[in-house]
Order: sequence, then structure tokens, then C-alpha cells
Amino acid sequence: MRIALFSDIHANLPALEAVLADMDKKNLDAVYCLGDLVGYATWPNEVVAEIRKRRIPTIAGNYDEGVGLASPNCGCAYKTDTEKSLGQQSIDYTNRIVTEETRGYLRMLPRHIRLTFMDNSEEANKMELLLVHGSPRKINEYLFEDRPEKSFLRMMEEVQADLLFFGHTHKPYHRAMPYEHEGQTRYRHAINIGSVGKPKDGDPRSCYVIVALTSDSKLTNPDSIKVDFVRVPYDVEKAAQAVEASPLPSEFAQMLRTA
Repeated sequence: MRIALFSDIHANLPALEAVLADMDKKNLDAVYCLGDLVGYATWPNEVVAEIRKRRIPTIAGNYDEGVGLASPNCGCAYKTDTEKSLGQQSIDYTNRIVTEETRGYLRMLPRHIRLTFMDNSEEANKMELLLVHGSPRKINEYLFEDRPEKSFLRMMEEVQADLLFFGHTHKPYHRAMPYEHEGQTRYRHAINIGSVGKPKDGDPRSCYVIVALTSDSKLTNPDSIKVDFVRVPYDVEKAAQAVEASPLPSEFAQMLRTA
């Protein structure tokens, strides 16, 4: 079973189109989107239309929630007054240009998706996958890579997740963390799937994840669960120049160029 997961498109249609084209070549069994379809760029309606056309199961991100509710607040965390002002211009612009059909779709998106995999009826061979945007607790909570291991394990135990997939920080990583269960060492996996349309890890290419699960995948063997981060180049200048030609702050264009 080969599953692709992507997130944080942020109205960047050229990036989404490049990622979907790359996925089309990968012989995937399933595709899931972890939200934040809109904000910061100029194609919110087109991005939503493409996701809907392909019938990709999608959960809400904090930006989708804000725009879906026609709220002036995207639930984002800004460190400075300048960042807050730029962010306000983004959600105000997005709220102005989205259609009511787009808004209605965003408003009704589910907040998480749970998948259970078993290669037979034995409980020991069951794997629980939980797909969220920010964290299992809050749609806009940031789960950074340096979060203490005990905190991650406690959170995942509370929601019974063996593999937790999330986005929101726009910085991809994979952590396999050991814990004891009935005399066995097992592993819980925390996977940040990065961002399609607004990377923040110094690589302007789009990012998504492919996880491969087979009958040999076991929670006792962290290497048996394959997680590949796929980077996809796209026409960054097309997206950046569209931002510069719009009422959006030109700073967003430069962010796309430099990640």
C-alpha cells in the first residue's frame, strides 16, 4: 500500500499542478490532503476546484477554517506586528475573492481522518494512522521537530495513533520514537509532510510524502515503515509574479523564491 499525503498548498496552483503530475507517475494506491488549501497566493478557487475534481479526501487546515467561516482571523501565529499586518492582508484578500461555493466547501471539511491497517485479525498487527493539520488537539498547534519525545508519545498515546501525519509548520521531518508495550519495544512515528505551496525549510521546491506499508511493516521495526519525502520543482516565478501583480504584499512573492 503506497499512500501519498500533501498539505499547505496555500492557493499556489502551479505548485499543486506540479505535485499532482508527479503523483500521477507514482502508481499510488491512495492520496490524502491535510489542508490549508487557501491563503497567501492568488488561486484559492482554482486550487479547491482541482482538489474537488480529483475527489481527494481532504481535511481542514486553520486557514480553510477561517475562510470557510468568513472570519478575519486565520488562526496563524505571527511573531511581529509586521508579520501580523501582512497576514491580515492575506486573509482579507482571500475572503474577498473566494466564491461562496469555495467557502461552503472549506467550511464543511472534516477535521481529521483515521485509517486502520491490519494484515490479519491479530491485534499486534494493527496500525492506526491519524491525519491532522496542526495536531490532534488543535487545528493550529505547531508540532516542531524539536518537541520533546515524551510529549509526542503522550499525545499520540492519548489519541491511539501509531503514525501521526500533520503539516502546518511547512517544515518536513520524520521521527520514530520507541516506547514499551507488553514487554516489547514499539515505535510511534510522527511525520510532518511539509508544504506544497509555501515551503519554509530553505528549499523552494514543493514537498509531499509517500508512505509504504506492506505485510512486513511492523511497529516493532521502525525501518519497516518507509516514509519518503518527495521534492518537486515548479514554476516559482509564475506564482511569485502573480502575487506581485495582485493586491497581496510583494513580500509573499519573495518568500516563495527563498523558502
